[in-house]
Amino acid sequence: MTSFIQNTDFFAGNNPETIASEYGTPVYVYNEKILRDRMAKVAKVITKYPYTANYSVKANTNIHILKLALEEGLNCDAMSIGEITLLMKAGFPVERIFFVPNNVAPYELAFALKNGVMTSLDSLSQLELFGEVCNQMKIEPEKRKCAVRINPGVGAGHHEKVVTGGKKTKFGIAEYSIPQIFEIAEKYQITIAGINQHIGSLFMDPQPYLDAVTNLLRIAHQFKNLEFIDFGGGYGIPYHKLDEEKEFPMEDFKSRLEPILDEFVASYGKAPLFKSEPGRFCVAEGSVILGRVHATKENSGIQFAGSDIGMNVLVRPSMYDSHHDIEVFRDGELVSRDEADLTEQTVTGNICESGDILAKNRLLPKIEEGDLLCVLDTGAYGWSMCSTYNSRPRPAEVMICANGKVKQIRRKETIEDLLSMF
Repeated sequence: MTSFIQNTDFFAGNNPETIASEYGTPVYVYNEKILRDRMAKVAKVITKYPYTANYSVKANTNIHILKLALEEGLNCDAMSIGEITLLMKAGFPVERIFFVPNNVAPYELAFALKNGVMTSLDSLSQLELFGEVCNQMKIEPEKRKCAVRINPGVGAGHHEKVVTGGKKTKFGIAEYSIPQIFEIAEKYQITIAGINQHIGSLFMDPQPYLDAVTNLLRIAHQFKNLEFIDFGGGYGIPYHKLDEEKEFPMEDFKSRLEPILDEFVASYGKAPLFKSEPGRFCVAEGSVILGRVHATKENSGIQFAGSDIGMNVLVRPSMYDSHHDIEVFRDGELVSRDEADLTEQTVTGNICESGDILAKNRLLPKIEEGDLLCVLDTGAYGWSMCSTYNSRPRPAEVMICANGKVKQIRRKETIEDLLSMF
């Protein structure tokens, strides 16, 4: 079995024990080179036609990482006023921000309109509300532009909670409602500038995505003179990489996507701006969590290793039954899986919940108190989904820069921070 940490030189010569000692555990550690590499890959998914990759910032909103996305030429998707504000703070021009909200209040639509941010509407009622807000703000007709999110009838993802297309999802407008889109647009003098979709998150087989692209392009013919078409995202990453899981076949995917676009452009008469929405792919593999083992025990034949990486720090295993590979460090040295006797163990956190399980019945080197656990692929939906449950402050984030130096990019919260809001 190979080690991701060794193969990528993730810590760039820095001792993880030193990082843990300086910043405390748990701590998120990012690798700038890996982040930039993944961002550069998604920026080139389409090269034949106008294209932009819109990084879905909900995956990771650290402003230092947003600045990397800006430097790598990505545009960004935002889900809230908070995310829009973070993007503007990171330096993104408003024309490179796409607001893709779900069931939002009038003031959020007004904020986007006031700042000149293109918005996608997720339902007929939200489109109607957008029109009413435009009237209230006295927006000129030529500036009443928006996109609509279409439910393509296709869904994909690693868990039903991340499937965002198909018949069982709350997202998007069904194709049979398209005539009502036009009625509302005419009523409020709105221009439908774009259409977008999202079928789900973390798919490793490109075919459902290609099917959804084909379907959305078929639907696009019902819209005249679109400025852009957004295919959504969800490209997966190999979370089982220590078991030799293959990467998302990006080159094969690109070669299969281009003929679909060729056919559409020929029939539509022009090439609008094509977009995709990669979130996880950009950042997941660029981060690990270092956490300390504080207790080991055996209960009814089950070996437990108790760490400070609770579900408040990484909720994905508890929420989605997600798998994250774990590598073990002892005294600053990686414990080789090839040389160690692998033992079935259950790794837990320090939260008072039975569901606070990081890895269940996992074959790992025999874990000892004081070991450092290195949890892989935590850059997406890791810190951004952290909580202060059990009144535990959220952890620090540090970056291993391209020059190998370690830089703090978010300090660890304190108890005083928690008290400051009362």
